[in-house]
Order: sequence, then C-alpha cells, then structure tokens
Amino acid sequence: MAAATALLFTLSACTETATLQGGGMPSSQAGSQGTEPNASVFPDIPIPEGANMIVDKTLVVGTDKWFGQLALTAGQSPVAIFDFYRNRLPQFGWDEITSVRAPTSVLTYDREDRIMQMQITSTTLRGSEILITVSPRGTPKPRSGTAPVIRSN
Repeated sequence: MAAATALLFTLSACTETATLQGGGMPSSQAGSQGTEPNASVFPDIPIPEGANMIVDKTLVVGTDKWFGQLALTAGQSPVAIFDFYRNRLPQFGWDEITSVRAPTSVLTYDREDRIMQMQITSTTLRGSEILITVSPRGTPKPRSGTAPVIRSN
C-alpha cells in the first residue's frame, strides 16, 4: 500500500508538458523535399518526434527570431538526441561552435545574430531532457592589452 501511495504521489507531482509537432524540414526546403514544413512554434529548431515541452521550465520571447529557454522531454536516449541535433541543426541554418558528449552533453551553435546552447541529459525513467537556450549575440569587448578603436566623425 505504501508503494502504491508513493507512486500515486510521484505521478501527481509530474511537470506540466505540452506536445510539440516534431520532424519536418526547414520551410525553405519543404517544397523541394515534398514534406510538410515544421509547423512547430519554433520554425528554426528541429523538434524530435514525440517531444513534449516542459511548460514551467520554458520562457520564450518573440517569434521568428525568438530568444529564451525552451525545455523539452523526448523518449529517445541522450545519445540519439545528441546525434539528431548534430545532424539536423545545420539543415536549419545553425553552424556548430562546439560540442561535448558527456553525461550532460552540450552543443553550442550560432545563426546570424543569435547563439544557441543546448544541454541534453538522461531522465530518471526513460528518455532525455533537452534544455535549449537561445540569446542574441553579444558585442565582443576589446581584449586587455589592445588599444581601443577610436573613430572620429
């Protein structure tokens, strides 16, 4: 009885999620491939099939050039999710800066004036949790020891 009560409490404490449409091609390639464009609310990020958004860990501002944090759960292993994003992100215009495959894998990409960092971890029961953070690219600061550029009008 105690085990059943603990299981019920655990299930009732689950995080609220929302289903996202996965798969698809970037809209610029959809017509040539004969597939539907990714109708997700995140048109520049591939979403794994069956992924769910973790609502209470997600905060996104904007639409086309959105920024913020998107949290997902997926039924695939962290290794499969890492490979999925490493293969698919370039198709969506993202260029890899660096990646590390580890218990918490990290992928860092850039696209135009934005930087994306993704963390992929294993979930307790099965699958993966994916935390995607997209931010505007910062302005580089001059290195110490170099003279600042002075411009006159």
